[in-house]
Amino acid sequence: MINPASLMKMMNVKNTLSKNHPRFEAFIKNVVMGNGGIPAGTVIELTVTKPGEEPVTTNIRVQQSDLDALASLKDLQQ
Repeated sequence: MINPASLMKMMNVKNTLSKNHPRFEAFIKNVVMGNGGIPAGTVIELTVTKPGEEPVTTNIRVQQSDLDALASLKDLQQ
């Protein structure tokens, strides 16, 4: 069982991130949650560019266990 105070803290963090990065939230809603979601086998690539440094890129191939873990987190919101 989740501590209600911890859940409130997580929701506050989510709200802050959503306010600071609304385009990212829209991207997640459209790509991850829309159009049937992301199926297993999808490759997600991420590039991080720190000020004054070269970009660093990595990727992951989504596995069914990843999707199951995310579904568990989504159930916590309800």
